Amino acid sequence: MLNYPLQIGKLQRQLPLIDLNSELKIASFVILGDAEVTREAARLLEPHLPTEFDAIVTMESKGIPLAHKLALLTRHPRYFVIRKGVKAYMHNPYVTAVQAITTSEPQQLVLDGADALALKGQRVILVDDVISTGGSLKAGAQLLKECGATVITQAAILAEGDAVNRKDITYLKPLPLFNNKGEAL
Repeated sequence: MLNYPLQIGKLQRQLPLIDLNSELKIASFVILGDAEVTREAARLLEPHLPTEFDAIVTMESKGIPLAHKLALLTRHPRYFVIRKGVKAYMHNPYVTAVQAITTSEPQQLVLDGADALALKGQRVILVDDVISTGGSLKAGAQLLKECGATVITQAAILAEGDAVNRKDITYLKPLPLFNNKGEAL
C-alpha cells in the first residue's frame, strides 16, 4: 500500500493513499481517535484564529475532536456540531444538502433549531479537518447564515487539491492529490 508522510508539528503520520476513482487517489487523514495529532494541530492552528469570536462550529464527524480541543484552548465553554442527518431530539432543524469528495451520494447537513437560536447574531469560526472542494464548508456556512450567525473565519488542519489556493481559509499544511500511480499532482 502506498503512503504519504505527513508532518504536523513534531508528529509524523503515514497516510494511506486510497482510490477516489480510477484516476485519482487521496491521502486518508483521520484524526478520530488520534488525540496526539488533534492536540498538536489545535495548538498550531489556534494562534492563527481571531482572538475575538463567539463560537466554534464544525461538521460531523471528523472535525469534532478539533473543535473540542480549540474550544478548550480558546476558553469557549461549548462548540456546535452540524450533524449529517436529522435526529429525534432536534426541533425546527435547518437542513441543506452537500456532496463531499469522499462520499458517492449527497448528504444532509443539519443544524438543530436550538443551536441555531444560540448562534443567532454570533461571530463564529467554522472548522473542519480537511478542506477539499469546500462543499461542506460552503453548506455549513449557508446554514449558519440562515440562522443569523456570521462566519468570520474558516479553518482546517489541511487543505487538499485546489483548496490550497483559496484565500478565505486558514490551514496548517497542504495535502496533495495523487494520480493512480500514487504520484502527487
